[in-house]
Amino acid sequence: MSLLDIVVIAGGLGLGALVVWYFWLSSSGGVKAASVDGVQELTVVVKGGYTPDTIVVKRGRPVRLNFNRQESASCSEMVLFPDFDRSARLPEGTVVPIEFTPEKVGEFGFQCQMGMFRGRLIVE
Repeated sequence: MSLLDIVVIAGGLGLGALVVWYFWLSSSGGVKAASVDGVQELTVVVKGGYTPDTIVVKRGRPVRLNFNRQESASCSEMVLFPDFDRSARLPEGTVVPIEFTPEKVGEFGFQCQMGMFRGRLIVE
């Protein structure tokens, strides 16, 4: 094995590790929901995924997440919050609110009905 082979293999492994870190291991701090009249509220755009995909809220306060679906992909037709027993159909071009009050601190997932779009709700 030549030095060039070793450099190419090492570079490929390094780039592979970078891709894994970027797509699966990196995490953002999340976006805090704004408090409006005692309700923590945030708009989530649905287009190729959820933006923002990490939302931070406070425990024990009502939450209203307004989902705005801006695409026609069948995967984005619904959003599910299994830990809060909430789900909603998301018609294209319509803002759909989902409301609940988180009582437990922790990280909770939300997703489309196919599990391809995923997000996190962090309750502090």
